[in-house]
Amino acid sequence: MTGPRYTDLAASLPATVPFVGPEAQERRIGRPFRARLGANESGFGPSPKAIAAMQAAAAEAWMYGDPENHDLKAALAAHHGIAPENIVVGEGIDGLLGYLVRLLVGPGDPVVTSDGAYPTFNYHVAGFGGVLHKVPYRGDAEDPEALVAKAVRTGAKLVYLANPDNPMGSWHGAATIAAMIDALPEGTVLALDEAYVDLAPEGTAPAVAPDDPRVIRFRTFSKAHGLAGARVGYALAAPDLIRAFDKVRNHFGMCRISQAGALAALADAAWFADVRAEVAAARDRIAAIAAENGLAALPSATNFVAIDCGANGDFARRVLAELVARGIFVRMPFVAPQDRCIRVSCGPAAALDAFAEALPEALAAARAGG
Repeated sequence: MTGPRYTDLAASLPATVPFVGPEAQERRIGRPFRARLGANESGFGPSPKAIAAMQAAAAEAWMYGDPENHDLKAALAAHHGIAPENIVVGEGIDGLLGYLVRLLVGPGDPVVTSDGAYPTFNYHVAGFGGVLHKVPYRGDAEDPEALVAKAVRTGAKLVYLANPDNPMGSWHGAATIAAMIDALPEGTVLALDEAYVDLAPEGTAPAVAPDDPRVIRFRTFSKAHGLAGARVGYALAAPDLIRAFDKVRNHFGMCRISQAGALAALADAAWFADVRAEVAAARDRIAAIAAENGLAALPSATNFVAIDCGANGDFARRVLAELVARGIFVRMPFVAPQDRCIRVSCGPAAALDAFAEALPEALAAARAGG
């Protein structure tokens, strides 16, 4: 009796996932975390209006969601001042990145990203047989000029850049991103991940013509809108590229409850403004906690803060492990020298109080174990 006949590509891939979720870690340690500060979710929650809309939509969950996402696309188009034909909605940015890679990347095709940047993109590229070419960060920020230069040398079909960046929280101004787009070689598309741009300073997002074929921009309801569990993302691009998504996307991938929640969240500007203020205050609090412990917080335009632990990656990993042992879920960058940091998500006061209590003990234990 034989088993499944996997493709050569699938058989060659490691059995892995980009992230180990906090739930898996809680099952391993046998208790819940005291503070969930590692997944860059919004601990401030979604708009009450979004919650009410999702509760109402739950009674209609026996129906599939609108496969065209018509109402949400229309609202997003009005919000951004573009046409619905410039928008595709999908199961978070992660899902949309997978569709984009499927559309543009075949076995052996070159793709460029930064070493240490968002690993889910790399996961999709590997899954479709693409060849990743990486450039290092410059300081603690992605390097647009180096990414373009690598694209020129490799003939890359796709270049990935997150602005603001995950995992470091750094960002480039709109003029820098616009110059990067203008410098792209012919036939290269920039996948511009703007998951955190709602929380960034004014002047971070560049003005991009709706019909510009060189760039596709990704946005999400997971961060400022507090709907990470609803899995709602969208992309902005030229109509030809948007139409191409219909060839490969899961047309029933969006449930009615998620669609209703996103639509209500988008309309609640007051809640959005309140969350931005809460995130800014939490960034300041995390920086203060770091300073109280002799550590330095990196500037951030996101809903998390990278804290330099003052040594190498081995020490930062010990600090992270000691925090986890004390019930504090945080994460850290994967690649040196950025792995000298831990990454702490913004959250409500009680969660940050728990982090402030645990950090001195974690640092002491990490130093003793060195």
